[in-house]
Order: sequence, then structure tokens, then C-alpha cells
Amino acid sequence: MPSEREASIALGSLAPDREPRKGGITKELSALGNVLSVRWTADEARILRVSVGSFLDNLALVLETMEQFGPSVPL
Repeated sequence: MPSEREASIALGSLAPDREPRKGGITKELSALGNVLSVRWTADEARILRVSVGSFLDNLALVLETMEQFGPSVPL
């Protein structure tokens, strides 16, 4: 991410999207500095593929939103 602030915003925006309990998949998000990390574990490759694709779509939306509204302003 461009900065620690953007990584924190992305983490806050994406972390609430928990995987369904019956889905056979877990997703763990963390941010350290300007690095946003995601770790998946899944029972099936198909479930993993769907989860990663959905996450990347949501991440793209978060990045486009941050770009559209300009640099973040510290509160």
C-alpha cells in the first residue's frame, strides 16, 4: 500500500467481511506498516478460488475509493 494509513484503512474496510462458518475456509487479515497481509486456509481449491476472487474485487474497490477521494487526512 502507498502508506501505513492506507493499509490501515484497507484493513478496517476488508476485515469485517468474515467467511461463512460452514464454508470450510478461514481468512486472516493483518497490517504491519504499509503491508496488508492475508492468509487463507481452505478445505477445497474451489472455495479458496472464490474467496480470493471476491477479496480481490473488494480490495480493488477500496483502492479505487481511496484514489478517487485523494490522500488520507490524519484525524
